[in-house]
Amino acid sequence: MKIIISDTKEELAKEAAPKGAELICKAINERGEANIVLATGVSQFEMLNELVNENIDWTKVTAFHLDEYIGISKTHPASFRKYLKERFVDIVSPKEFNYVNGEADPVSECIRLGNLIGKRPIDVAFIGIGENGHLAFNDPPADFETGEAFLAVNLDEACRNQQLGEGWFATLDEVPGKAISMSVKQILKSKAIICSVPDTRKAKAVKNTLEGSVTPGVPSSILQQHNAVWLYLDKDSASLLA
Repeated sequence: MKIIISDTKEELAKEAAPKGAELICKAINERGEANIVLATGVSQFEMLNELVNENIDWTKVTAFHLDEYIGISKTHPASFRKYLKERFVDIVSPKEFNYVNGEADPVSECIRLGNLIGKRPIDVAFIGIGENGHLAFNDPPADFETGEAFLAVNLDEACRNQQLGEGWFATLDEVPGKAISMSVKQILKSKAIICSVPDTRKAKAVKNTLEGSVTPGVPSSILQQHNAVWLYLDKDSASLLA
């Protein structure tokens, strides 16, 4: 794992996006196409703002959506489909974007997405780490063993409080309790992972990710076992590291 620490989250984004773009372009040059995964959330704002301005032939890029709440409409302010449509898809017009439909039957939707991603080996996954150490919506204790590409999961209170704290919902009761999430194993199948984690509120999760053992109790600790992870931190998220 390569750890890059910047002074600010804006500088973090200016480091992470070009590296991601380099890896995407490498795949396009080698195979004529690239497949990527995109995360959402406040922590990804700056990185996405930089990524959409990189010199990439997006007509050769197929993208997958990491997770979505179950039962939320695509027009809801907190919808991750809405987030990615406005901040990515409408700007760069990729060849194909595979949204997670939180309004569909969860079992059928997980099967549909699993079939799609099974045909598209992922070149680069752009992800973050939750305040509770989650990857996507795989809250602790995460399932490290399932071979399913997408899962219907329950969101724990720490995760739901994070969504509330980020301003997506007015009250905790409004935060959905279930979501469809890409599985940990599927994330780890990505050839390369760009993990952007700014802000003080992520500092404890970052410390546990890097300095503890690999455990489902800290889902993000599994990144220690991937051989091509670039972890981008700012001085605030890195503040507790030894």
